[in-house]
Amino acid sequence: MAVTIRKVVEGDNILLSRIIKDVFEEYGAPKCGTVYSDPTTEKLFELFQVPSSILWVAVNEGDVVGCCGIYPTTGLEDGCAELVKYYLSDKARGKGIGKALLEKSLQSAKELGYRKLYLECLPNFTTAIAIYTNLGFVTVNERMGNSGHSSCNVWMIKDL
Repeated sequence: MAVTIRKVVEGDNILLSRIIKDVFEEYGAPKCGTVYSDPTTEKLFELFQVPSSILWVAVNEGDVVGCCGIYPTTGLEDGCAELVKYYLSDKARGKGIGKALLEKSLQSAKELGYRKLYLECLPNFTTAIAIYTNLGFVTVNERMGNSGHSSCNVWMIKDL
């Protein structure tokens, strides 16, 4: 399998937006108050031009199949960033691609100088929550930061 993980490029915008929205539809997740309806989902390349952020994109045999990144969400404590945009197309799951994306993002967070990573999720994404838990993320009782994703009600954090 020829999988490449690279930084997001402008040409990825439409493909990544479709992958993210397909995952939401597949899992029956809320569209309102989530990344699904967030206008930045259509412009991820532009969003990740913010300093101290990075979005990794997985390409499998020439097809964009997923992404995962680190973002300095406003309102988070100093030294803490958010793990964001962790989505895989259904055809890419179970092949180690998601694990590679997540590991690359965790390494990037350390290289960017972050000491903690926060994430927001939905209970619909049980597999993702299990992965986060296995990586040492722990649940917190309230939202941190200002992601604007008011429907997310699973909040987790990890010390790096």
